Amino acid sequence: MSDSPALRLSVLDQSPVPSGSTPAQALANSISLAQHVESLGFRRFWMSEHHAMETLACSAPEIVLARIGGETSTIRIGSGGIMLPHYAPMKVAESFETLHTLYPGRVDLGIGRAPGGGPLESNALRRTRTGPAVDDFPAQLSELLAFLHHGFPPEHPFSRIRLSPQMPGSPDVWLLGSSLWSGSAAAEFGLPYAFAHFFSPEPTRMAITRYQQEFRINRELEEHTRTQPEAMVAVGVICAETQAEAERLASSVRLLQLRIRQGDRSPVASVDDALRELAGYGSLPEEPGEFPRYFIGTPDVVRAGLTEMANSLGIGELVVNSIIHDHAARLRSYTLLADVFKS
Repeated sequence: MSDSPALRLSVLDQSPVPSGSTPAQALANSISLAQHVESLGFRRFWMSEHHAMETLACSAPEIVLARIGGETSTIRIGSGGIMLPHYAPMKVAESFETLHTLYPGRVDLGIGRAPGGGPLESNALRRTRTGPAVDDFPAQLSELLAFLHHGFPPEHPFSRIRLSPQMPGSPDVWLLGSSLWSGSAAAEFGLPYAFAHFFSPEPTRMAITRYQQEFRINRELEEHTRTQPEAMVAVGVICAETQAEAERLASSVRLLQLRIRQGDRSPVASVDDALRELAGYGSLPEEPGEFPRYFIGTPDVVRAGLTEMANSLGIGELVVNSIIHDHAARLRSYTLLADVFKS
C-alpha cells in the first residue's frame, strides 16, 4: 500500500470527541477505525495519551489498545505515546509486556517526554510533589529498556526482578518527540524515532537529520535495538473526492488548533459551526515550517505531498493523523488515501 516499496503508511489516533457526541462514542470510533485501516493494509495503529481534555478521549492508551488488539488480527498496535515522566518504568514495562503476551509480535511501545496536558494536570500526575519536578527522562528510559530486555548489570538490585507475564520477544520501543533534543536522544539510545510533525512543524527536517547523523548502535542492548536509524514522521491528512470538500472538512481541525492555542479544549466542532467561528478570525497567517502540518486535498494531491516529504527527508514511513467531525468522512479519508497509494 505505497507509491513505492519504500514508503509505508500507518495511523495515529487521538480518539477525537465530536461535538454532540460522547467520549464513549469517540473510543468506539477508534475501534472502528482500527478495524477499517487494518482492512486497508495500513502498517500500525497507534493511540495517543492526553489528559483532562474534552477534545480527546484517550488518556490511557494501554487500556484501549488491549481492546483494539482483540478487535484486530494483523495490524501492529501501539502507543503514540506513553508519557514516561508520569510513570514508574517497571509499571510501563509490565503493561506492555502484558499486551505483548496477548498479541505477540504486534506491539509497539512509543515513549514520549511531553506531559500530554497542561501544568496543572502534570502536577496532579506527578509521582511525588515534594520539591520541583525532576527531569530524569534518560534514566527512566534506560531503566525501562533494562526491564524489557534483562539489561541490568548483575550488581544492580533490579537484576533479580523478572517481569510477569513474560513471553519470548518484547514490545518494539520507539522514542517520540517534537524537538531536536528527542532526535539526539533517540540516536543515543539506538532507538527508532517518530517525529510529531503535525504538532511541531518547524524543526522537522533538523530533528530527523540530527537523528540520522548522530545515530549509534546501543552496544548494551544491541540485540533489541536498531543497528541503523529508522525514522518516521506523523502528519495530518484529510482526503476527499474534491479539493473543496477536503478544505471544508478541514475547517474542524483548523478551529481545533486555534482553540487549543487559546486554552480551549472543547470537543471537535462540526463543519458548519467551525466555518462560522473561523469567519470571525478573518485571514489567518500561514503556518511556519517547510511542510504543512496537515496535507489536505484530493487523493492525488495528498499523495504527491506525502511522497515528496518522505523522499525529501529520507524516511520510509509516515504516520497519518486525521481529525474530522464526521466519523464516516474520516473513514472515507483513509480509504481514499489507501486506494491512491495502491494505484
